[in-house]
Order: sequence, then structure tokens, then C-alpha cells
Amino acid sequence: MKIFIGTDHAGLAQKEKIIEYLRENGYEVIDQGAQEYDENDDYPDYVIPVAREVSRNPQGVRGIILGGSGQGEAMCANRFPHVRAALFYGSRISLTSSITNLEVSRQHNDANILAIGSRFVTDDEAVQAVRVWLDTPFSNGERHKRRLGKIERAHE
Repeated sequence: MKIFIGTDHAGLAQKEKIIEYLRENGYEVIDQGAQEYDENDDYPDYVIPVAREVSRNPQGVRGIILGGSGQGEAMCANRFPHVRAALFYGSRISLTSSITNLEVSRQHNDANILAIGSRFVTDDEAVQAVRVWLDTPFSNGERHKRRLGKIERAHE
């Protein structure tokens, strides 16, 4: 599977840990930046290329976006048709609850972009989240497909 990944300065170090994990596990990784630390860069510059690629092929690729909180990154990505970005909360709330919520984002919502708030999530938690998110399939349940269809029609 091809994974597009992008972050601003806030998630730069964590992005490298995630890329290492992905490549070690056989994923094809397309790094959309940032490539160097610049505290004045803007997350849309790195999120938009990821969201655009997922929007073009929502069933064939996935995206991972990082930033300080993950909130703005998810909002930016969700502006694109066919994109369903889910935010991972990490252990600040409860790691068990956050992982369960992440699984539901895949099972019920077929999330195709994972947003991570690097200032709130440890590197180990981020890698665990990526592993769980990529390993959790969409349930294909009729009610979930019906709901996703309604979301898709909103872009028409």
C-alpha cells in the first residue's frame, strides 16, 4: 500500500519515526515534507498535497498528516472530496480509548487519512496508532456504507 505523509515543523521528528516504521513493514512511502525544520512554515503546505493524493484515489492510498495539535491538519484535509481524516488523541485522554476510537474511525468511517497531534502524542504512541489504523479494516456494514454515501453526495 502507498502511504502519503506530510507535516509542518511540529511533527518533523515524529514523521521520520513513522516513515521508518512504515518502510520496515513494506509500505511505499511518499514524503510530502517538510524536509527541514522551519518554525515559520504552515501546515496547509504539507497537508494539502497529501489530501489531494488521497482525494484522487481514496480507496487505493492512505495518508498520514502531523502537526502541533492535529486539529487544523484534519480540518484542512477534510475539505477535499472523498477524504475522511480522523484525529488520534493519544494518551492525554486515555490511550485505550484513543486506540478504540481510532479503530472505529476505520471500521465505521473508512478513514483514509490519519491526523496526529505531535505535541500531544509520543513517538511510540504515534507508531502504535499508525499500526492499528493501517491494520483495521472497514467493516463494510450496510449502515456505514449508507452513511458514507451521504457524505460523498455532499460533494456533488
